[in-house]
Amino acid sequence: MLVTRRLRLLLLIKFKGEEVMSILIDETTPIIVQGYTGDKATFHADEMIKYGSNVVGGVTPGKGGITHLGRPVFNTVKEAVSNTGANASLAFVPPSYAADALMEAADAGLRLVCIITDGIPSQDMMRVKRFLMRFPREKRTTVVGPNCAGIISPGKSMLGIMPGHIYQKGVVGIVSRSGTLGYEAADQVKNLGLGVSTSVGIGGDPINGSSFLDHMQRFNEDDETEAVIMIGEIGGPQEAEAAAWINENMTKPVVGYVAGLTAPKGRRMGHAGAIISKAGDSASEKSEIMKTLGISVAPSANDLGITVKTALAS
Repeated sequence: MLVTRRLRLLLLIKFKGEEVMSILIDETTPIIVQGYTGDKATFHADEMIKYGSNVVGGVTPGKGGITHLGRPVFNTVKEAVSNTGANASLAFVPPSYAADALMEAADAGLRLVCIITDGIPSQDMMRVKRFLMRFPREKRTTVVGPNCAGIISPGKSMLGIMPGHIYQKGVVGIVSRSGTLGYEAADQVKNLGLGVSTSVGIGGDPINGSSFLDHMQRFNEDDETEAVIMIGEIGGPQEAEAAAWINENMTKPVVGYVAGLTAPKGRRMGHAGAIISKAGDSASEKSEIMKTLGISVAPSANDLGITVKTALAS
């Protein structure tokens, strides 16, 4: 079964050429960076450029007209889009300005925005989500984050702050609330020779731009992805909602894991959204829901790779 899947993937790549695309980003995706000239944005934009991402410019209000990292700087996102054709952005802006930056990006017509910033007030993210609902679904900006590591399609493009060298191109999709566990999963599947098609860090805040379910639907339709690892955390209903959809619709094996088995009720663990507040929020309860709905659950974070390898071979 595994050999057949691998052969199918190789044939798709060989004969379709440019038609084979990753979810969300690939090497052709034109990217701008919001907050471009700041220290953190400069460091990570430079890493993205070195990785091969198609960074075409950046936005820093008041600094339009200069060149930074060999790319033009613009005062507004609309100006950047008009001059570069960008359709994706990585946003490095302070929490108090984050909502405005996201709405500016959506208003400028960007297809995708990944926001790294943590500490954005939940009411601000709710305001962003209400703003996005004004747009027709086919024109609505996809927001990944906040408080996330970003997106990477190995060997193609990186839109985030992850260490690109740990990712090997392959067949396993990863979607994770935890950046660190996303890295761990990527390293394990690399060591097993499976590699990663695309990895998406959705972030651990209570209100995030996109969910497990949003990206599971994309992975299910992606020719390069043969299996998916879904890494959740305590708190919130996202994992259960995605598991129910997976049970009814997913055509590829999914491996689940929920961090926080020892977390006490009512205490925040790590991310702002990682808190057990009601029944069904704990790691053990979420893991049991996944198992009941037919998802292979890794017994520990150390077993993510071997569990997905077993699922692919079955």
